[in-house]
Amino acid sequence: MKRIIIGITGASGTVYAVDLLQKIKQFADVETHLVMSKWAKQNLALDTDYQLNDITALADYVYDDRDQSAKIASGSFLVDGMVIVPASMKTIAGIAYGFADNLIGRAADVMLKEQRKLVVVPRESPLSTIHLENLTKLSQLGVQIIPPIPSFYNHPTSIQDLLDHQSMKTLDALNIPNNFSKRWNGK
Repeated sequence: MKRIIIGITGASGTVYAVDLLQKIKQFADVETHLVMSKWAKQNLALDTDYQLNDITALADYVYDDRDQSAKIASGSFLVDGMVIVPASMKTIAGIAYGFADNLIGRAADVMLKEQRKLVVVPRESPLSTIHLENLTKLSQLGVQIIPPIPSFYNHPTSIQDLLDHQSMKTLDALNIPNNFSKRWNGK
């Protein structure tokens, strides 16, 4: 059984997290641990027609972002990886500088200190030099950065096609085999 932490922060793009959770739910051998920031909950209402209960029902375990005593806040709780989707620039900066003031930041800090898989899906545009420096620092620490940038070789015809491709890439990074989108097979 794989254990994956999913952090959702206050950047626009909550639909990426919803799609990822829906896809992971299809895998009986993947256990999900969800934590949403206060602003992620706000953006859920702004970005989508989903209710909070719809999202929490997709996870096996749900934590309050203020609960620094949660099991995902400790390196002794073994997990296979963590993804933050979408990742706000505030969260990126907090992780880059070890400012673990909430459970998402603390769980990410644990991933770094334990040298476990951490994936971030940053959602901001345009990116400032500060954003790029923080993302570069995370990359140098081994964090995989997968911005939601669509590919067009697979000829997407809907928003769902774009979401499928992003979720496929994220699941690939977490070593969860999947075929949710067309893959490049050469010319």
